Amino acid sequence: MYHVLPATPTTVHWGYFDPALDPVLTVDSGDLVAVEALTHHAGDAPDLLMDNQIRAVFEQVTDRGPGPHLLTGPIAVTGARPGDVLQVDILEATPRLAYGSNLAAHWGYLYDLTAAERVTIYELDAAALRGRALFGYDWTTTPLADQPGTVVEPGSVPRQPALPGVTVPLRPHFGTMGVAPAAAGRVSSVPPGDHGGNIDNWRIGAGGRMYYPVHTAGALLSIGDPHVSQGDGEISGTALEASLNGLLRLTLRRDLPFAVPVLETATELLIHGFGDNLDGAMRAAAVRALDILQRLYGLSRADAYSFMSVAVDFTVTQVVDQRQGVHARIDKRCFPGEWGTAA
Repeated sequence: MYHVLPATPTTVHWGYFDPALDPVLTVDSGDLVAVEALTHHAGDAPDLLMDNQIRAVFEQVTDRGPGPHLLTGPIAVTGARPGDVLQVDILEATPRLAYGSNLAAHWGYLYDLTAAERVTIYELDAAALRGRALFGYDWTTTPLADQPGTVVEPGSVPRQPALPGVTVPLRPHFGTMGVAPAAAGRVSSVPPGDHGGNIDNWRIGAGGRMYYPVHTAGALLSIGDPHVSQGDGEISGTALEASLNGLLRLTLRRDLPFAVPVLETATELLIHGFGDNLDGAMRAAAVRALDILQRLYGLSRADAYSFMSVAVDFTVTQVVDQRQGVHARIDKRCFPGEWGTAA
């Protein structure tokens, strides 16, 4: 079955995951979902980043927080139960509009050196997969992301030239996607966790396959925080934020040993770890990689540990989402069989 899930005031929730949310769509395992994901940064330049439907969401969805991210869903998968794994194949991720925004925020990694909140607006060339800055402006009033949905109308701030002659690669992906967490009540969309959420790995785009451990009946998948580009680290506090249209295939799996979010691409597995600091995130990623190498590939602990040291790359995913992230990259070509082939 093929389903269409637009982002409207009745199909989004703003800033949180919650296992008590009623699903806005119910699908069967194997179904396709065309889903719209809206950036919560559309107000940074509403003349470029908003259309009528996006403006309606900003005007009508007033129940917001504790996080800033707009999430479409949740989507229930018939028969999903705790202990299952939800496989999400990302078949398409295309920009909705031809513009995006980057905010250098007060929680950015180098804010102590810059001491300014600055918005930079980019124009996107989706065909060439490049972007270029149109203008930037400084924001000196209440921090933008502390007031989710702030709209900065044209003419209210001076727009200045930015990054002349420079282009950036576009890598459309979903910064925040995940199932409902096990904890009751609202869970902020900001910190990532074992339910997924704000992982901010730029590889979670077209051609990627995410595995999420299911914590509640129906799984309750939500999708948002769309990005069109990001570097590992997401150092200024945000990516190149822009609304995306996605096409997903949702499949229940009961044959996988994943209790943490795992990303599969054509050539690699990426295992995510989170912590209050980089040491904690690194240890979590390493311990999880050690476990998966044993349970998925059948290695002994000693063999897995040796393999990790000579063949597994550990990379900082992001340092700005309250819980910092590191991902372990396993090259599937090192192994024979199903997990050594393309996704």
